[in-house]
Formats: sequence, C-alpha cells, structure tokens
Amino acid sequence: MPLKDLPPDARPREKLLTRGPAALSDAELLALLLRTGIPGKGVLQLAQELLDTFDGLAGLLHASADDIKAIKGLGGSAKRALLVAVMELARRALAQQLQERSAMTSAGEVKHYLQMQLAANGHEVFAVLFLDSQNRLIAFEELFRGTVAQTSVYPREVALRALHHGAAAVILAHNHPSGNTTPSRADKTLTATLKAALDLLDIRVLDHVIVARGQALSMAEEGLL
Repeated sequence: MPLKDLPPDARPREKLLTRGPAALSDAELLALLLRTGIPGKGVLQLAQELLDTFDGLAGLLHASADDIKAIKGLGGSAKRALLVAVMELARRALAQQLQERSAMTSAGEVKHYLQMQLAANGHEVFAVLFLDSQNRLIAFEELFRGTVAQTSVYPREVALRALHHGAAAVILAHNHPSGNTTPSRADKTLTATLKAALDLLDIRVLDHVIVARGQALSMAEEGLL
C-alpha cells in the first residue's frame, strides 16, 4: 500500500515526529530512508524485503553495495548510496564507541564491529585493531588483501604499523569468504608467528578474530591464542 493511502497517524514520518523513532518498526525506519517504492511494490514492502533478504538490520549492516544492488528497485545509485552511507555512519559510530572505552570490556562489540568492516568482502582481508595501554582503540587498518583462498601477511609490516601508532596491544582479524570461521592450520601458524614477532616489541596480541557473514570466532575465547 502506498504511504499516501495510510491514515496520517500511521505514516512513518508523521509517526516518528509525533511519537518518536522508537515507535517505528525496522521496516518503517528503512522506508523513511528509501522514500519511495517501485511499480507494484510499495516502499514499506521494499523495506521489508531488504530486511528479509539480509536477516534483519544486523545482516543489512554487513551487506555490501553490490549485495544491495541485487534487490529489485535498488539497482539505481541514489537509494543504494543512501543506504551504504547510513551503514558507514553506523560503523564509524561503533568505532568511536570503542575509542572512548576499553575495547576488551565488550568482546561481542569488537566482533560485531569487525563483522561490519570485513564480513561482506568477497576476498580475504587481514586487518588489525591497534590499542593503547588501556585497550582503547587507536586505529583500525586493513593491511593485506588476498584471494578468496589465502592472503600474504608480513609480520614486519604489522610491527611497523603498531610502532607507528604507538600501540601497546593489537587485535588481529581477517575474514573467511567461505562462511566457515573455523581457524585453519595456516591461521594458527600465522597467529603464533605474529605473536612471537610482536612480543619482541612488548606489544601484546590480545586476540585473533575470524569473521564471516553473520558470525565471528575469537581465537582467544577458543583457547587458541
């Protein structure tokens, strides 16, 4: 049903202004961003299709621009650019939260942040969270990109970036485009190599997080660090 055919107090914009954003469903909030639907599909229906396709807001936050483009009605640049911009704002807001408090007080938040940053990549990416002596986030950097099967990570480069940021600790991270977050033998060997190299510089490796769409594994929590 087009929004104009809804009673005034049931339209998302009017409901938000009179009752506040908490009164709106996820689909209604998305509909406000999308503004219009497409022939044969109202904007609320389009918004709900987005949520269903990506298993809710959390899944949508992990979606790439190409993933969104596959939804009929979102192949154009305007709506897609708006959604991607909002997702990037969410990522930056979470990064700011991590910078303002101890990163390790909420391992779940760290994993969620890394999922948003890395899970949608179709190729393997190795990244590092650089932390200060209080485990607060200094910087997040993608350091190496590889094929779907593997990536080459150079301990010297990781060490140099840690020294550049004056980091006291790091959290290593990479994605598995296959969707399986189980650490491979190569993942375990790489973690041990990086830990040994950074130990020489008195820089602690607090964790190595492996992410995929909708999931993340902490090697520290699994006793593999």
